[in-house]
This record gives sequence, C-alpha cells and structure tokens, in this order.
Amino acid sequence: MKEIINDFDYDNNIPLIGEAAPEFGAITTNGYIHFPHDYRGHWVVFFSHPGDFTPVCTTEFMTFQSMIDEFRALNTELVGLSVDSNASHIAWIQTIRNDITFQGWKNMEITFPVVADVSGEIARRYGMLQPSAGDTDTVRAVFIIDPRGVIRTILYYPKSVGRNITEIKRIVIALQTSDAFHVATPAEWIPGDDVIVPAPGKVSDIRRGAERDWFLKFKSISPEMILNKITNRKFINDDKKHMKHKKK
Repeated sequence: MKEIINDFDYDNNIPLIGEAAPEFGAITTNGYIHFPHDYRGHWVVFFSHPGDFTPVCTTEFMTFQSMIDEFRALNTELVGLSVDSNASHIAWIQTIRNDITFQGWKNMEITFPVVADVSGEIARRYGMLQPSAGDTDTVRAVFIIDPRGVIRTILYYPKSVGRNITEIKRIVIALQTSDAFHVATPAEWIPGDDVIVPAPGKVSDIRRGAERDWFLKFKSISPEMILNKITNRKFINDDKKHMKHKKK
C-alpha cells in the first residue's frame, strides 16, 4: 500500500512540544499503520535510528525490546523508524534473533513495529534528517506522544551515542505523574521523590503563607500512589532501587 504523505514544508514546520504529531501512513514490520491515529488512547515512544545492521542501533533495539512490557504497563507503545526498506528491517530483525547476543540477551524477537521510510519523507516531517549531522541517515530522535496525539517530549542524540532507554521510561512516568497529579517534577526525579506543587496564583495566597520560598513547594507522592494512578500493573523492575543505582 502506498504511503500517505500530505504536502509539508520541511524547512519551517518541524513539530514542536505541545503540537499535534504529524500524521502519516506507512508500511512497517508489523503491517500498515496510520500514525498516530492507530495509537489514540496510548502513549507512544516514536524513535528513529540511523540505519539497519548498525551496532549502536542493534543494542538500542534489544534494550527497547527487553523493556517493552514495562512500557506497556505504562500504556505506552514503541514505534521505530529509519530510511531503510521493509525488507531490510525484516532481515535485520531476523539477524538480531538468530545471531546477536547483548547483555546476556539472545534469540530476541523484536516485536514493536519499525517504519519503512526509504524516501525519507516521514523522517523529514519529524526533523529526523539533519544534513548538518554529516549524512542522509536519520539521527537518533525520540518523540514521546500522549494519548491525544500531542508531542510532549523531543530528544535528539548523535549517531555515536546510544540512548538511555531507562531515562526515556523515566520521562514517560514523569509526564504521566504530572498529568495525573497536576504537579511538576524536579531535577533527578524518580518515583518516590518529592514533587513540586504549583506556585500560588494570587498575591493573597503568598501573604497567607508568609513563607520566603513560596514559589518552590514540595509534597510527597508515594510510588504506590503513582502506580495506582497511572497503571493497573506493577513495573517489571523495582524502579526505585534500579534508578537510585543509576544515580551513583
């Protein structure tokens, strides 16, 4: 089936945080998709990789796959893309399953869809092709898209730096926590840490509190409260222990 691509000014319309995710239709390793329409009601981590059969991308794909149930526990789906053909994607996925061992994982089946974008039109639409990066491959872009199809986070990594998938998951949890509890999360936040409550909206509210640090107030929300609010299942890993270890 032919890709559905609308007219688009690639130079001036790279999507931004808070905007609707650009729509497209495309062949993937799991069949044809209409994006983000087919994912309405779910969060999505939509990410590009520079190319099939490349070493850093292989380690990223295996790490994403190892955490797929953790993302799905957060009502979050994974969708990959590169400017390769569907046949190339399938051959690479078969190679990962049959020949690659990483971090003790082997015979790993990549089950999330990988978008074929040989023309590069979808990648251009999302700003994934950046000629100043040195070639025509996609950079390591990440778009976190909410259930309404709105872009909530954008990350770009160079080809030489593999992504921290645990950090991407942490961002998803932080966004969902912020939405569910109407709070913000401070630097280095992980579930169980204090969150920031909104600043007073009126001068009278500040005077009533008579506190010097009125613009920076914290409150506690337990990991259990967050889990109960944003998911019906426990995370696969003990996030608090795992991410505290990452901080050291």
